Amino acid sequence: MTKTNWSRFSKLAFALVVLLSVVAVPAGAVSVASEDVPSEAAVGDQVTASVTLDELYQNPQLESWTLAGNTELESVTWTVTYYDQTGAKVGQESFDGQNFTGGEIAAADGTSEVEVKVTGTVPEVEEYSYDPAQSFTVMSLNQTREGGSSNDIGSWSATHNTDESAAARTALDSAEAAIATSSGNTQEAEQSFNNAVDAYNSGNFDLATTLAEEAETRANQADQSSQTTQLLIYAVGGLVVVGLLVGGFLYWRSQQDTYDKLG
Repeated sequence: MTKTNWSRFSKLAFALVVLLSVVAVPAGAVSVASEDVPSEAAVGDQVTASVTLDELYQNPQLESWTLAGNTELESVTWTVTYYDQTGAKVGQESFDGQNFTGGEIAAADGTSEVEVKVTGTVPEVEEYSYDPAQSFTVMSLNQTREGGSSNDIGSWSATHNTDESAAARTALDSAEAAIATSSGNTQEAEQSFNNAVDAYNSGNFDLATTLAEEAETRANQADQSSQTTQLLIYAVGGLVVVGLLVGGFLYWRSQQDTYDKLG
């Protein structure tokens, strides 16, 4: 390849890289300024979660876009509030239902920050799981633009429990901690714990609680047995040391008595 052809090729390659970098820019890298989302909730309770978005136009090629969201909460109300650079409210919209698509967010309108708030009822648990804990989507937001392309902004989830499942989980957590810290043979405790987890996952919370308590008791007994054995070992070791000291002392005395008689 001649120098001239190489120069042309280099310029073409550089132009292609620049073009690809522009195409690869995200459809709009929105930032999450703050969030107030519960990490756990009780089935049937009403909860509220809010997320505030800023840096709405990080992609210079995207000065307007549409906000959309979804949730697994029930009996849902969304409130989307728009603010300008001074923090003054410039608009507000409300939506009902688990899914919504908001109005256009445009730099020309002066919108600098958006707060999304969702209020709804915590859904029933479809399938229980101890690890990982069963959860549901509190809020999921994405950014869409003309033509149908979209970007995920973020998704927030929370665990949900009934009073019965929460009590069983507490018992399981306590048993798991006892097994982890026990210095004894926890094989029986671990078997009881695994049975408790199976009962929990099947929704039998009374049995799960009973088995978890049994597992904790066995773990504590194993730990106590181990400590007792260790103390006995120390005691026996101490007696051996004392015996050696006494024997040594008596031998020394006998040697002294023998020496005096000879003298």
